[in-house]
Parts: sequence; structure tokens; C-alpha cells
Amino acid sequence: MTDDRTLPSHDPRRSTDGPEPDEELMRTLYKEHAGPLLAYVLRLVAGDRHRAEDVVQETLLRAWRNTEQLNRATGSLRPWLVTVARRIVIDGHRSRQARPQETDAAPLELLPAEDELDRSLRLMTISDAMADLTEAHREVLIATYFAGRTVTEAAEALGIPAGTVRSRAFYALRSLKIALEERGVTS
Repeated sequence: MTDDRTLPSHDPRRSTDGPEPDEELMRTLYKEHAGPLLAYVLRLVAGDRHRAEDVVQETLLRAWRNTEQLNRATGSLRPWLVTVARRIVIDGHRSRQARPQETDAAPLELLPAEDELDRSLRLMTISDAMADLTEAHREVLIATYFAGRTVTEAAEALGIPAGTVRSRAFYALRSLKIALEERGVTS
């Protein structure tokens, strides 16, 4: 909150003879209404003193901006100040409800993540080794291991007997193992 020495002046060309009427109004507002207004706003914001001080400061700023209207007002200024403060609190609550709460990214940085580079290199090595196989052996491995079919389903899809699928799968796996060992893959 501001003290009465740093209150903003509405007109930068102030005279040095004495305070302008809006400065006098602001001193009065601050001295008479800031304390009770802060107590009222503290109840509205569940005791959050920083937020309450911000609301009171914004309320007094709006009062300063509307000095013409307040000078013409009859009676106490407190109802006007309380209404403005309540509206500021409501607007703040609504804006927080409309915007999702921001989260800190720091906990996400602590979560372990899989290294996709190793997986990519492994897949590239397997693809390269598969290229060394004969077309018949490659078809059987793709139909059984990579497509997840049983021997019978692979035999139907390839149009060959189930025994041939078993035999080709055996020799294809043996050839694939040798091709992978040549590339440095041991297990």
C-alpha cells in the first residue's frame, strides 16, 4: 500500500500552494477507509494478505481515477469502495476459474524417459539383417513373428503347407541370428 506522501497526482502541473482536491480526497480515503477496507477484503480472500493488499490498492486507484464522480457523491464513500473491492475479488476469482492452473515443469524433468535412440538403432540393425535373408525366409518371419500369426494362420496367408512354414521359420531364425552376430548383436 502507499503512504500519503506518494499518492499519485491527477494533474502533473500541480501548484505548490497546497494539495489539489483529488489529493485531499485520496488522503482522506487512505486514512479513513483503507484499514476497514483491508479487513473486509481479507475476509473475502480467505486471509491472503498479499492478495487483499493488491485489491485495496486497486480499489483506491480506481477511486483516484474517478475523483470527479466521488466528489459529487453524497454521503459516505465506503459503500462505493466496498462494492468496487468486492467486484475486483469476484473478477479475480472468475479469471482464475477460466484459466487452468499452471503447473511447474520441474517434476516432469525428474521422470525417467526411455531412450528412443537405442530402440531405433536396434530396429535399423534388425531391418538390415532381415534384408540379408532370402525372400521366402523373410516372408515367413514377417507372417509369424512380426504379424503375430500362428503357423497355421501364416500357412494360409502365404499359401504354403504348415510344415514348410515351420521349416522356413527355423532356418530363417538361424540365418537371422548369424546376420545379427555379424553386426555385433550378441543377445
